[in-house]
Amino acid sequence: MASWSNLNLQNSSSPLMENLLYFHDSTMVIIILISIFILYMISSNLTNKFYNFNLLEHQNIEFFWTMIPSIFLLMIAFPSLHLLYLMDEVNKPNLSLKIIGHQWYWSYEYSDFKNIKFDSYMIPLSSENSFRLLDVDNRIILPFNLQIRSLISSSDTIHAWTIPAIGMKTDAMPGRLNQISFLINRPGLFYGQCSEICGANHSFMPICIESINLNYFFKWIKSFN
Repeated sequence: MASWSNLNLQNSSSPLMENLLYFHDSTMVIIILISIFILYMISSNLTNKFYNFNLLEHQNIEFFWTMIPSIFLLMIAFPSLHLLYLMDEVNKPNLSLKIIGHQWYWSYEYSDFKNIKFDSYMIPLSSENSFRLLDVDNRIILPFNLQIRSLISSSDTIHAWTIPAIGMKTDAMPGRLNQISFLINRPGLFYGQCSEICGANHSFMPICIESINLNYFFKWIKSFN
């Protein structure tokens, strides 16, 4: 979960988020190196007393200042495309979760089991022992180390189901069913919020996933019967 002192991305809780963090770090290294080089050239030109006013063109210089940025762009483009394909891949899901966005709460349904569906509302601000604007009355209970497919839609307006720690952000659109797959690799509580401006109470529809052991998950499933 993000805190006041957190200046970087949240710690990863899924293989996809780990790849996103690696891509972010490698891209930032490239950007920092380019920025240092450009600042050096600007300061060099400002302090240099020697100018060649007769230099009109030089093909070697033009070749290099065209090719070098192209190489940097390719170094960013290939990992980015690889991650985009990974995010769209659905690898034989073991569990399906249907997610419906409403104004302003979420409803969930475990379609692999009978009669397991519930609404998830934000806990009132007066509640103690809870995170402000993040805790809900009914958490999503999911097992870790299991491939999960989420089917996301909306009943009224456009929402966005987002969990930063597992690298998930998918639009919930009325009349359309979006699909995304993820795997949580550790137990814990993972918080998110609607990331689409969906109305007056947009900031009051949080998301909370509780990742538990598979055996405890089956016990939780049996508690509904």
